[in-house]
Amino acid sequence: MKLYVFLTTVISTISFTSIAQIGNTTDTSKTKTDSAEYKIFDKVDIEASFPGGDEAWRKFLERNLNGQVAADNGAPIGIYTVIAQFIVDKEGNVTDIKALTNYGYGLEQEVLRALKLQTHWNPAMQNGQPVKAYRKQPVTFVMEGDGIEILSRERFVLYTDIDNVITINARKVRDEDLELTITQGTIIANGNGSYTVRVKNPGKAIIEVFNRKKKKGSLAEIYFTVRSRPK
Repeated sequence: MKLYVFLTTVISTISFTSIAQIGNTTDTSKTKTDSAEYKIFDKVDIEASFPGGDEAWRKFLERNLNGQVAADNGAPIGIYTVIAQFIVDKEGNVTDIKALTNYGYGLEQEVLRALKLQTHWNPAMQNGQPVKAYRKQPVTFVMEGDGIEILSRERFVLYTDIDNVITINARKVRDEDLELTITQGTIIANGNGSYTVRVKNPGKAIIEVFNRKKKKGSLAEIYFTVRSRPK
């Protein structure tokens, strides 16, 4: 099984496949108050920055994140975008690091571990003055299965209360020998590796793939994010 990690910028994001991806860090839109004297900004004129800029920040995360953590902890095939938040104060100190997602499989713990290795940032600026501000960091882990092909309209995403048509093929296993189960909703075989999936509740659904002719365990588990039906 392959894992990728990707980093991206909302602020900046990172990604891993037994891949991880890193996204852009982002700030948010409101101003929050700790007291009458202290404010934590979500939106600022100039965002807090890692010394050396976005490229240095990306390299820091790529160097310190373990992209194999999802595979090591048995995560199903799928895409997992962990979002962490932290505060950069007026002096550039990093505090209050926490995860805003809860996928499990050690993903949030790994992202928090890496973020805690950072030391000092250039503070955010508002009206020419350094201010305390929030930052968010997405990190996407992509688990891909060897010998399993999954196709859906939106990759690893299902929508509630509609017919989601997906295709699942397993190398060296005939389509008619595959049996699929799902943790919520229903899944109906259409033939030629095509399936219609209906789910009711936003959140997640895990599809497990079996070979009818073999009684030893499943061929794969596939994690789908479930979103509300588009209006």
